[in-house]
Amino acid sequence: MDRVSIVHENFLRRVEAGDFPQGEAPREPLSMAQAVSIYRSACLSRALDRVSRAMQSRGTGYYTIGSSGHEAMAAVAAALSPKDMAFLHYRDAAFQIERSRQVPGQSITWDMLLSFACSSDDPISGGRHKVLGSKALNIPPQTSTIASHLPKAVGVAYSLGLAKRHRPEHCALEDDAIVMCSFGDASANHSTAQGAFNTAGWTSYQSSPLPLLFVCEDNGIGISTKTPPGWIAANFENRPGLKYFSANGLDIYGTFRAAIEAADYVRKRRKPAFLHLSMVRLYGHAGADLATSYLPRAEVEAEEANDPLLHMVRLLDEAGTLEPLEALQIYRETEARVERVAAEAERRARLETAAQVMQSIIPPKRECAPSNGPDGNARKALFADDVKAMESPQIMSRLINFALADLMLEHEEIVLMGEDVGRKGGVYGVTQKLSKRFGRARVIDTLLDEQSILGLGIGLAQNGFLPMPEIQFLAYLHNAEDQLRGEAATLPFFSNGQFTNPMVVRIAGLGYQKGFGGHFHNDNSVAVLRDIPGLILACPSNGADAVRMLRECVRLAREEQRLVVFLEPIALYPMRDLHEAGDGLWMHTYPDVSERICFGEVGVHGTGKELAILTFGNGTYLSRQAHKRLEENGIATRIIDLRWLSPLPEQAIIDAVSDCSNVLVVDETRRTGGLAEALMALLAEDGMRSIARLTAEDSFIATGPAYGATMPSAESIFEAAKDLISGQKS
Repeated sequence: MDRVSIVHENFLRRVEAGDFPQGEAPREPLSMAQAVSIYRSACLSRALDRVSRAMQSRGTGYYTIGSSGHEAMAAVAAALSPKDMAFLHYRDAAFQIERSRQVPGQSITWDMLLSFACSSDDPISGGRHKVLGSKALNIPPQTSTIASHLPKAVGVAYSLGLAKRHRPEHCALEDDAIVMCSFGDASANHSTAQGAFNTAGWTSYQSSPLPLLFVCEDNGIGISTKTPPGWIAANFENRPGLKYFSANGLDIYGTFRAAIEAADYVRKRRKPAFLHLSMVRLYGHAGADLATSYLPRAEVEAEEANDPLLHMVRLLDEAGTLEPLEALQIYRETEARVERVAAEAERRARLETAAQVMQSIIPPKRECAPSNGPDGNARKALFADDVKAMESPQIMSRLINFALADLMLEHEEIVLMGEDVGRKGGVYGVTQKLSKRFGRARVIDTLLDEQSILGLGIGLAQNGFLPMPEIQFLAYLHNAEDQLRGEAATLPFFSNGQFTNPMVVRIAGLGYQKGFGGHFHNDNSVAVLRDIPGLILACPSNGADAVRMLRECVRLAREEQRLVVFLEPIALYPMRDLHEAGDGLWMHTYPDVSERICFGEVGVHGTGKELAILTFGNGTYLSRQAHKRLEENGIATRIIDLRWLSPLPEQAIIDAVSDCSNVLVVDETRRTGGLAEALMALLAEDGMRSIARLTAEDSFIATGPAYGATMPSAESIFEAAKDLISGQKS
C-alpha cells in the first residue's frame, strides 16, 4: 500500500483497538465544544488530503501538497478571531477549516474541493491555483510560498498602528486586530523570512506598535533536507524584540494554550511574538514525493505512528469529551461526505481560454471619496517657503518634491517609506521637507532592506493606505523584486480581484550619472519590471512630465488599484540645460494642480515626417540634443517620448509614427532584454520597413570617465539617424 493508505488503515485499526501513542494529558482552557470542533476540522483536513490524491489519479485534481501532520493549526485558529488577518503556510487547511466554523454561512468542504479541482467556481482564485484563502475569513491567498509572504505580514501589522492615528478610507482591519502569518521550519531559513524577522524585531525594539504573530510549523524537514534538531529554538528563543512561545503540535490542548498566550501578548502589548510548534509531516512533501526514497523506512513509520489524529482521539477520550468510537464515526462520516462532494466538484467548469485566466490580472476599480484638493489656506501654508520657486523654472527633483507634497496634502492615506526619505530628505533631496510637513508616521525612515520596504508597502496597501515606497537605486531592486512579482502583482490574480495591494513604487534609476556611479548606482536594466503581468511602469524625461505623470500614477493606484512603478532618471534630477551651459531649457515651472498626463499618452516633440525617434528617459534628453543637429542637416525629425514603458502604449506609438518614413529606436537599456526588442517587433508587425535601433551594450556600467561609454549619446544618435536616412535613400 502507499503511505496515505497505510496512515489511514493504521488510524482505523488503532482507534478500534484503543492503541494510542503516549503524550501529554489534556489541560484547560480548551472547552469540550472547542476540542470537538478542532477534531472535526482535523478530520476534514485529513479527508481532503486523501481525496486530493485520488482526484489527481483520476485526472480531476491538480494539487497534492497536503496538511496531514499539521492538523494542530486548527487549535491556533480557535485561539484567534476572524478579525485577525491570517497569511497561511500551504499546510494550513485545518486552520482555514476551523476559522470557517467561526463565520456563519461558510461551505468550506465545497469551497476547498473546488480549489483542488481548479474549478472556475472556486470562490477564492476562480480556478487559477489551489490556494488557501477567503475574503470572508480574512485570509489573503498564498501560493507555494518560500516565506515571501512574511514581509507583507509585517507591513499589515505595522498598518494597524498607523490606522489608529488616521483611518484610511478603505481600511480593512479593526483597531484591535492582530496579524498572523505561518510558515515551515525550512522556510524560516530563507533570506526573505530572516529579513522579516529582523524588521519585526527592529521595529519592536524601538517600541513601535507591531501586533504580529509568527507561527513556525516545525516538522523537522524541508522536502528532503533535515532541519538540525533544536535549530529553530536556538534561533528564536532570545531574539531581540520578538517574544518566544512554544508547544507540541501533537497536543491540541497545549497548542491552544500557547496560541492563546501568544495572541494575548500580541494583542495587548502590540508587539510581535514567535510561536514555535513541533509537528510531524505525513505522506512526504507532496503526491510525487516518496519519503522512503531519502528517509529510512523505520523513521517514516515512526512519524506515522505519531499521527496527530491518534493523539487527538486519545486526548478527547482522556478529557471525557468524546469516546474513541464516536471519534471514529466522525472520521468515517467526514471521509464519506468529502468523497460525495468531490464527485460533484470534479464536474464543475474550469478555465479554458487565455482571456478567462487573465481576467483578474488587472484588479477591479473601486469607488473613492471625491477629492477636490486642499483648500487654498492649507496649501498656501504648506508651500509658504516655496511659492516663488514654484513660479519659476526648476529642476526635476525639485518638481517631484512639490508634486509629492501636493499629493500627500490631497490624499491623507498616502504614506512614503524608504531608506533616508525622512530626516535626510532622500539621497537626491527629492523628499526634502516632507517629514517635517507631514510627520514621521507618513514619511517613514526604514531599515536598509528592500524586501522589507516593499513588504511594508504591500501590507499597508492591503489595509487601505496608498503607500509610495522608495527604492534608492534601481540596482537595489533586484534582490527584492519577487515582492513585486510573486506577492504584489499576483494577489489580485490569485484572489480573483478580491484582495489588492495598490501602490506607487518610486525608483531612482537608469544611467548617465557622472560623478557617482558604477553598476550599483547606474543601472539600465528594467526587464524584470516589464516582465511582471499587470504592473505599470512609468518613466518621465523632464520635471513637468514627472509631476503630471506622478499624479496619474497615484490616481491609477488609488482608483484603479493598480501596482505602479515610477522610474525616475537619476541623471536628469539636476539637469538644467539642454544645448549649452546656462540655456535652462531642461527646467520647467510647476504644472497647475489640475494637469496630468493620462496613462498611455505619449509625448511628441517636433513635426518632422522624415524621421521619428522613439525613446524615453535620458534617451529623450539626448535625442532632443541630436534633434537640433538633424534639423540643421535637413532631416525633418520628431521625437516620441514613450513615458509609459509597460504595458507599452502600442496604438499611441503606431499613431505617432504612422506618417514618418523612418523610425529610429533609441534605448538606453541593454540590447538584449531591453525595451528596443519589443519596440522593433511592434513596428515590424505593423509593417514599418525602415527601422533601426540604437541601444546600450550588453554591459554593466563603469565608474569614472567611461560612465556613458556603453550607452547611446547625442553624437551616436545623430550618426545612427544619418545612417538610417542615407540607407533608405540609397
